[in-house]
Amino acid sequence: MRHLILDTETTGLDPKQGHRIIEVAVLELVDRRPTGRHLHFRCDPEREIDAGATEVHGITWDDLRGQPTFGAQVQAFVEFARGAEWVIHNAPFDVAFLDAEFERIGLPTCASVAERVTDTLALARELFPGKRNSLDALCERYGVDNTRRTLHGALLDAELLSEVWLALTRGQESLAIDRATPAPARAAAREAGAIDVSRLAVTLVSAEERAAHEAYLAALDRETRGHCIWLALARAEPAAA
Repeated sequence: MRHLILDTETTGLDPKQGHRIIEVAVLELVDRRPTGRHLHFRCDPEREIDAGATEVHGITWDDLRGQPTFGAQVQAFVEFARGAEWVIHNAPFDVAFLDAEFERIGLPTCASVAERVTDTLALARELFPGKRNSLDALCERYGVDNTRRTLHGALLDAELLSEVWLALTRGQESLAIDRATPAPARAAAREAGAIDVSRLAVTLVSAEERAAHEAYLAALDRETRGHCIWLALARAEPAAA
């Protein structure tokens, strides 16, 4: 599966007021692994940049004068981004700006290019209702180092978002221990001989320990959106006689 982590910077907050894209960054992941392929460009917005926007990303119109416009670079973007799932934090914002830029030069909307769009802000709000779910907040929550992010920037933000998205959507494949164990290791274990379990001491869990364990699994099930392997195995076991 091909995913593209996408971020933009703009001259302001509303494309309906004529605000434009000034920077685009797209990082490619295939089967949840970064490929090293990416697309990054800045463009002349042909208009002033709001002071409030400059405070966020540090870019002025003087930094961009004379650079190619978005329209001059759009073909490379479309070719790179076509047919993939786009992953964007606060996707409606970026998609609205991209659609406005596409419309300005007579192209169809993003829906004709992307296979689908995933909004990591909406996903985070579903997983952590009532909590702060900005990119910085999610970096802190998942231990992603964002100390370089003194200003917003499309490429850096896309890099951080790729780590956050992987953490938000991580599965529990690493728990499939038996399938992951190489055949030679399994053979060596068999050659070591059977273990005499008659001499093993058995310690039963207390009611408090069982309740804490069940609460942990319930929280893990919520975080993984119903994909907790341990709960699935427990549900599949026949009830004790």
